Amino acid sequence: MSPLRELLGVAWAGLTARPSRTLLIMLGPIVGVAAMVAAVGLTESAKGDLKAKLSELGTTLVVVDAGGTFGQRNPTLPADAVTRSQRVPAVDQASAVAALNGVVALPTLAGKDYYAAFPVPVQAADTALSEVLQVPLRSGRWLNEADLSARQRSAVLGSALARKYGVLPGEIRTVRLNNLDFGVVGVLSPVALAPDLDNTVFITQWAAENDFGTDGKPSRLYVRAREGATRDAAARLPVAINLGGPEAVSTKVPSDALAASAEADKTLQRVALLAGLLALLVGGLGIANVMSISVIQRSSEIGIRRALGHTRARVGGQFLLEALFVGVLGGLLGAALGIGVVAAVSWAQGWVVVVDYGR
Repeated sequence: MSPLRELLGVAWAGLTARPSRTLLIMLGPIVGVAAMVAAVGLTESAKGDLKAKLSELGTTLVVVDAGGTFGQRNPTLPADAVTRSQRVPAVDQASAVAALNGVVALPTLAGKDYYAAFPVPVQAADTALSEVLQVPLRSGRWLNEADLSARQRSAVLGSALARKYGVLPGEIRTVRLNNLDFGVVGVLSPVALAPDLDNTVFITQWAAENDFGTDGKPSRLYVRAREGATRDAAARLPVAINLGGPEAVSTKVPSDALAASAEADKTLQRVALLAGLLALLVGGLGIANVMSISVIQRSSEIGIRRALGHTRARVGGQFLLEALFVGVLGGLLGAALGIGVVAAVSWAQGWVVVVDYGR
């Protein structure tokens, strides 16, 4: 038997002879490596999920808001803001909504006091909003020209609001807006780029003007820019809509918030990596401490080996190999545990598992 093979066998036997102690020594590397792998993997998986969402939703949506002037409570855009926005070459589609104030939406009369205290947003929308948002209906249909021509009191609910109201797919339901009943014709799917719409009741502009006395002016536009022209559209829209008038106009690109969120995850990743490095450092010190104690406790074994002719270097090599085994095995187990955490959390969140082995 070669001296190296014999040394490896003796080192391995020394570890397996005391499995509980060996496991406790390995906890430091396991926790440290698992923390680092999980930190990198979870942030990369979250970032990959955001990138997938951006790819699916697109980065061409621009939101145009009425800025108003000092003292103006409910600022609005010009009545023909959609037409003005569509004159911008970089714009593909546009849709307008108007927030209705003083309208209380009730699923049943029993909830009147609650919904009066915590009102549900009600907005007048045109027939193109769902198409411009590129969000399908979860059930039913969107508001259409038939609702306008027949002057029907139709409503579409946001996904979260429909869940709150307990609306079932295909169910015939009404909601009461002030003292008027509106038939629910559809439920919009979740809007990732405009989550505030998930808790909104949408009605036609005709109903808003005739039932609630609005002036028909929108308070917000949702604009789809042409591919690659989002920045250009966002820069040109305020001028095109304002046309030198007194209305203040602001624009924002919702996809920027998702992209910024992905970048913000880097800070969390650095903090978790630092915590993992500290755990590794503590684990390394723990290995050194336990191995030094082990040398003292195994003095009789060391004496026998020295009597059999083993040199100091060979005895020291045994303990060095034992520490190396503990570190390597702890690192491998920690990496496996970290990957398992990444896979479990990503599965629970619906993310794509991303583990960068090159880091």
